[in-house]
Amino acid sequence: MPNATLSFRFSPALFLPLLGGVPLAGYAQTRPLSPDTTRRVQQLGEVVVAASKVEESILQSPVTVEKLNARQLRLTPAPSFFDAVEHLKGVQVITPSLSFKVINARGFTNTTNVRFVQLVDGIDNQAPHIGGPIGNVLGPSDLDIGTVEIVPGTAAALYSLNAINGLANFSTRNPFLSEGLSVQQKVGVNHVNDPYTRARPFTESSVRYAKALSAKLAFKVNGTYLRGYDWMATDQTDINPNGNATTGLLGDDNPARDPVSSYGNESSNRSMLTLGGKAYQVARTGYRERDVVDYHLQTLRYDAALHYKLTQNAELAYTYRGSNFDNVYQRSNRFQLDNYHLQQHALQLTTPVVQARAYFTQENTGKSYNLRSAAENLDRSYKPDAQWNREYTAAWNAAVQNGQSVAQAHATARAAADAGRFQPGTPAFQQRLDSLTNINNWDQGAALRVRANLLHAEGQVNVGETLRRSTQVGFPTWADLLVGADYRTYYIEPDGNYFINPEQGQDPYNTLTYGKTGGFVQAGARLLPGEKLRLTATLRADKNDYFSTRFNPRFTAVYSPTQRHNFRVSYQSGYRFPSLFEGFSNVNSGQVKRIGGLRVMSDGVFENSYLRSSIDAFNAAVTRDRNTNGLTQTQAIAKNQGRLVKNPYTYLKPEHIKSLEVGYKAALLPGGRLLADVDFYYNTYRDFIAQVEAYVPVNSAGEPLNTGADLNGIATALNARSGQARYRLWTNSQSQVYNYGGSLGLRYDVTDGYLAGANVTYTRLDRTESGDGLEDGFNTPRWAYNLSVGNENAYKNFGFGLNYRWQAKYYSQTFLVSGYVPAYSTLDAQLSYRLPQPNLRFKLGASNVLNQYYVSYLGGPSIGGLYYLQVTYGL
Repeated sequence: MPNATLSFRFSPALFLPLLGGVPLAGYAQTRPLSPDTTRRVQQLGEVVVAASKVEESILQSPVTVEKLNARQLRLTPAPSFFDAVEHLKGVQVITPSLSFKVINARGFTNTTNVRFVQLVDGIDNQAPHIGGPIGNVLGPSDLDIGTVEIVPGTAAALYSLNAINGLANFSTRNPFLSEGLSVQQKVGVNHVNDPYTRARPFTESSVRYAKALSAKLAFKVNGTYLRGYDWMATDQTDINPNGNATTGLLGDDNPARDPVSSYGNESSNRSMLTLGGKAYQVARTGYRERDVVDYHLQTLRYDAALHYKLTQNAELAYTYRGSNFDNVYQRSNRFQLDNYHLQQHALQLTTPVVQARAYFTQENTGKSYNLRSAAENLDRSYKPDAQWNREYTAAWNAAVQNGQSVAQAHATARAAADAGRFQPGTPAFQQRLDSLTNINNWDQGAALRVRANLLHAEGQVNVGETLRRSTQVGFPTWADLLVGADYRTYYIEPDGNYFINPEQGQDPYNTLTYGKTGGFVQAGARLLPGEKLRLTATLRADKNDYFSTRFNPRFTAVYSPTQRHNFRVSYQSGYRFPSLFEGFSNVNSGQVKRIGGLRVMSDGVFENSYLRSSIDAFNAAVTRDRNTNGLTQTQAIAKNQGRLVKNPYTYLKPEHIKSLEVGYKAALLPGGRLLADVDFYYNTYRDFIAQVEAYVPVNSAGEPLNTGADLNGIATALNARSGQARYRLWTNSQSQVYNYGGSLGLRYDVTDGYLAGANVTYTRLDRTESGDGLEDGFNTPRWAYNLSVGNENAYKNFGFGLNYRWQAKYYSQTFLVSGYVPAYSTLDAQLSYRLPQPNLRFKLGASNVLNQYYVSYLGGPSIGGLYYLQVTYGL
């Protein structure tokens, strides 16, 4: 702590950031601050770490950084700190589940966002096989959260970790600095006025205890248990409305209907039946999502940490985190996560010049299962497709002979073929579903059985500070030098369905490893009189097991004509290596084989396959010529075979981004009460990692046709389901994509304790060169804004918080469904009361208080109001 009698050339509020976030109590020894003045000093002296991996003033950060501090977290009307992230500038959040939210920034998001990294005290909390976090299930509780920092934009040059769209770091409370017992209880209700279920209770219980056993040793423990009823996906919009348009069967008369939130009637569950001389596309009946999922959810999170002070400024900490949970998760399909387990061991060393950490994460998917596979195999397990099709055909012919119309005959035929079908809610249905969820082959069952581990080690040294402390070297005070290195390996226990070991000579059940090594060097200089110009250059190198070394540079400049006005510009690039699932998946998924894009997994498939999109167009043209032009099947195939397109894609490469950002941040008005931040960025992406469906033509024995085979023979094979070996492949888009955007944020510390905020974000897909339709979905609204106001003590210990969010309509593109997500707005509100003795806080709040149901992405659940009462002791 600095000497309290030091004299300052600048005002203390402006000098504070240069001291690296010195506690305000140190300054208060010489001149006590009023509570109102303290708030202003804190606002001017806020410190962030995520932007440069060293402490720096938030005003002088070289890239955009958004932060939630303790005061903002107390004021938020959101049910948790994790929910409050959505209110930040430039941040987009989508909701696959009540207890599973996905954070992203600056476009190209999805329900498994592997482009955005979440850290807890610098430690990645991803589920290893997914390659991204499952909400906050391995993160801190509301009682242990200290601050939230988010970098909306690529952070790959410093962090690698696939952080090409952004990074969040959640800092927890140190037990040396925050001792004692804290308890929090939330009770609430959701699904109010939900047409599909009754109102449901919600509870969350949290406890934290921290104790400094001596000046050198401290510990803390945390536990949180949440129970509730998940948001439900109920969208019955038909994904395949034109499946029988050539026969005039539309809407409810379409025998190939594929509702969004219904499974078992997808493309691989359809057959082409010749009825009355015409070709009809007919799907199995399938089941609604709510028939095959249990929406009761629970999450148990727990952690313990032991901290030891080696010296006054050096601390060693061991942390254990664990979580067991149930919820609904979405990738290309929706999943029931059941008894899913994550645990993590971490060891960290923190000193002024050295930081090092090592952690080991273990993942076990428990009894989880694929909802689509469960639905389609429920249908197939009582009656195989071939038998169902025969009975459907016979019943249709009989119905037409009895005078029924074509549409009526289809309804009669379905009822006849569905005889004996398992009915939701019956014991037989539940027994069969339970059986399928334990069969680890998605062609026959639905189980998700994955065990995966992640080992990570990293360290960094502040070389500049080390040399300055040395009496032998005169390192200049205006220069900075930081170096770091990291190593990561994934370990997968192959299950034979989701993953195998593909390496030649290896048993397919031997442990699969996938690793990366990297490092960076960062040099900086503070120039001009008063160090008004700060320049930084960073270079990172990463080597992955299956790819050559990739280099990521970053250059930043911050010009501060005064301490309150700061202009910034940065340029950086970033690579994202394929995740485990993208590189190594090996899934039989509804008669479609989903395989990783590394050559070791998909050798030969790319070269011998045809795009499914072209096969669909070819078969639709064949059907149209048969039904409307009177051609025979042979004639129609010969006429349309030129529509088939050979698969032009190939094996996976790393994804790449280049990003340019400029911004301005200032503390305005007397005392710096108004914090303003504006940024603009322009990104260039290439080699998007995405999926393509491609089918290999096969003969009657299921063997691939020779690549030199006659096109007519290939077309004849691909016109029939039995002639297709279906694949979904991970590959790279051939497009180069550009997007840009910007944001403006204002935070006004009004008199008498009021805090008001407003932010607006603009995000746009600029253009796509050589667009091939394989770009990963942009999935981002063009406009979004937040308005907030709150006061912790508006009147006699009563406080309140309000936040209004609006976002524009946007186009959502996923493998499950594509279309427009309507614009929506939400109002969150809370009323609080603080009882100083015995240190109790009451909060009555609601997210989406007006209960206007909306979806944050297509295929996802409808989200209504969550109303809660929160009681907190000791925080």
